[in-house]
Amino acid sequence: MKKIFTKITAFILIAILICACNAVKRVPNGKNLLLKNDIIVNGKSTNDEVASNQMYQKPNSNLLGYRLRLNLYNLANLNPDSTYQAKFKNNPEKYERMSKILSAKQVDRLGQSFWYKGIHEFLKKTGEAPVIIDTSKTKKSVLRLKSYYFNNGYFKVATNYNIDSIGFKRAKINYNITTGPAYTLDSIRTNISSPALDSLYKKSPEPSLLKSGNQFKTSDFEEEKNRITTYFRNHGAYFFQPTYVTYDVDTIGKKDKADITLIIKDNTIQEKDSSRSEPFKLYKISDVNIYTDYSTANAKKPIKDSTTYNNFNLYSYNKLKYKPRAITDAIFITKGGTYADFRTTLSSRYLNNLKIFNYPSIQYEVDKRDSTAQSLIAKVYLTPRKKYSFGATLDLTHSNIQDFGIGASISETIRNVFNRAETLEISARVNVGSSKDMANPNNNFFNVSEYGLDMKLNFPRILMPFGTEKIIPKSMIPSTSVAAGFSKQRNIGLDKESFTGGLSYLWSPKRYNTAKLDLLNAQYVRNLNPDNYYKVYTSSYDELNGIAQNYNTTAENVDAQGNLIIPTGTTNFTNEVLSNQTALQPGDPQYEDVESIEERRVRLTENDFILATSYTFTKTTKKDLADNNFYQFKTKIETAGTLLSAISSVANLPKNSNGSYEIFNLEYSEYIKTEFDYIKHWDFGKEKVLAVRSFFGIAIPFGNSNYIPFSRSYYSGGSNDNRAWQPYALGPGSTDAVNDFNEANMKIALSGEFRFKIFGDVKGAFFADAGNIWNVLDNVTDEKARFDNVNDLAEIALGSGFGLRYDLSFFVVRLDLGFKTYNPAHEPGERWFKEYNFGHSVLNFGINYPF
Repeated sequence: MKKIFTKITAFILIAILICACNAVKRVPNGKNLLLKNDIIVNGKSTNDEVASNQMYQKPNSNLLGYRLRLNLYNLANLNPDSTYQAKFKNNPEKYERMSKILSAKQVDRLGQSFWYKGIHEFLKKTGEAPVIIDTSKTKKSVLRLKSYYFNNGYFKVATNYNIDSIGFKRAKINYNITTGPAYTLDSIRTNISSPALDSLYKKSPEPSLLKSGNQFKTSDFEEEKNRITTYFRNHGAYFFQPTYVTYDVDTIGKKDKADITLIIKDNTIQEKDSSRSEPFKLYKISDVNIYTDYSTANAKKPIKDSTTYNNFNLYSYNKLKYKPRAITDAIFITKGGTYADFRTTLSSRYLNNLKIFNYPSIQYEVDKRDSTAQSLIAKVYLTPRKKYSFGATLDLTHSNIQDFGIGASISETIRNVFNRAETLEISARVNVGSSKDMANPNNNFFNVSEYGLDMKLNFPRILMPFGTEKIIPKSMIPSTSVAAGFSKQRNIGLDKESFTGGLSYLWSPKRYNTAKLDLLNAQYVRNLNPDNYYKVYTSSYDELNGIAQNYNTTAENVDAQGNLIIPTGTTNFTNEVLSNQTALQPGDPQYEDVESIEERRVRLTENDFILATSYTFTKTTKKDLADNNFYQFKTKIETAGTLLSAISSVANLPKNSNGSYEIFNLEYSEYIKTEFDYIKHWDFGKEKVLAVRSFFGIAIPFGNSNYIPFSRSYYSGGSNDNRAWQPYALGPGSTDAVNDFNEANMKIALSGEFRFKIFGDVKGAFFADAGNIWNVLDNVTDEKARFDNVNDLAEIALGSGFGLRYDLSFFVVRLDLGFKTYNPAHEPGERWFKEYNFGHSVLNFGINYPF
């Protein structure tokens, strides 16, 4: 295998060298391929990306210095049709022979096939034509560079260029910039014609972005213009626009300094063929009219129903179907209030968030009833969505449990359930899949299945027996969700039924912040086939069976080959060992192994009941999907069982033989859990992004529990975690993942990924993932699996590798190849690069980026 890989690698390298030698294949004689733009500022090269973006011509893209797309383009035949026709023009007998075998029509169509034409079209489209130096474009680039530096305060900038030959038909362009001294701002004055705006400007609590002593930058002037416009329009200046802000820059008699005068003229009003000016006015809202069922067709009909509520006028072309408060609570424009842009935006967001209307239209017109012409009528046009909407999906899935799955779901959404903008969502789902990790005695491809039913009722407000407006005002767009669900898994481990229910509150304290309070989150998990445990967790069975070979004394426990029978033999042998009926005694290492195996079996086969409360806060600076320069912070704290224990203690309820409280004859879980997740992206331009993620989570059992339920524990490995290990295959600690599904109650993870464009929609990445899981303050006794002190941080695993991504716009298909760089499962001194090869690598398939 290694020899084959070596040959393939050598072949690829030779092919690359051949292509590289042919990079100037399509560069005409007397012309040069552009290899580099070198911007030299005051004698020194600069990597200023903004300056580089002023170029009309940029070199062909490269991948690690290799111009892949250029060489792909050079491999293409630019005129495949002519080549195909010439093939027969020089040899007409060949055309006749092929026509007899196929037909003249088929021979002609053969020239349009993929092998004769399509492959060359693909190479041209995927590749990149050589960038040949064009001096006319170079001169334009020089002018743009001069303008760029001038706009940054270098008023005496001088520019020129020269072209340096650096090989056969290859050259670079040197852009020489001599900036001269940078001008700074000296005195700053204002000249605002409208008295209302002049008074408003002087009251502004925000300082100007133009400050004496700062370097002159056009961008600062633009930002100040936008700041002023936003401030004025949020304080009544409805007709004000950024174009009304101009600047006078005076450098006469100044040495490297400029006096600035900010000028705002009166409002210009166009009237037919003439125009006039008048001072700007500050407007108030005289009426808020809401059209609850607006459409193009309805606009021509008369109003049939209307009402007034809290100074809002509601109109309907048919019977009004909404309780007024359901809509007015979402509108922040108030009668008698000052016009403000932010109130329009906030109202639009809230109304859209109700999910019962299409995106609203909010318009204003001057109220002709006001003789001073300083009043506006706000008109809110709402177009209802359909009350009932049906949806269906069919998905291909990949998860930590399933290698491949096919899922289907149907859903029904009912809007305005109680006439207060509530939405009810009911959905059903089914999934069949394949998993090599599951017990599969019949060797079926589709060996796992799941189906479920979910219901969610959303209220666009906080449902509490007391008012919350002072704590969570409606400007935070609060909502309440009541959810319930049922799912059943078959042939997935022990087979399970899950019942869930919850009451949660969601709101946005700030524009890009969200907070969620899960007041009640209940989950009941019932294992349907616990006797299947040792068929699923085969490593536990192998270890127990190995011990039984030496210590089993009951013939009924084993089959004809001497292996423990599942489940009777495994259960009996374990009981015999733990009741001291075998030669194994407490203190013996293999006795402790049996004890640990049984401890894990009980934990993973017991039914779980969890009643939890959690609070999650998320803050991000990401403005949109294209933003690659942001950070995101998420923290969560969760507590479970505390309320039930408090009630049990106050009610003086009895405990069971294990010293634990029960509900419905089931020991409920009690723990506290907290998580911190931080993601940071740096955009280096040209589609190069560095992404980093750090995560810490810990769940501590107490009171009614001495371990964390499997569904609330942590695992490591997989396509969104440490990609050098399979899911559940890393840790805990330095245990070498002795179990089939390894989990623990503490996790540390740190990942870094450098992303770059290869060609077209194909992207690449180099990554490094570090982390592990440990047991802490629970009932696990294995020292290798526990985190006892900071020295255990030496057990943090490191994986590294590279990946490919294909961007389909609506999602990204991802392949990552991870290599075990540092494996803490080995002895100290044997952990670095011992498995750094393709034989021990892990290929991960994923959808979208991991972070």
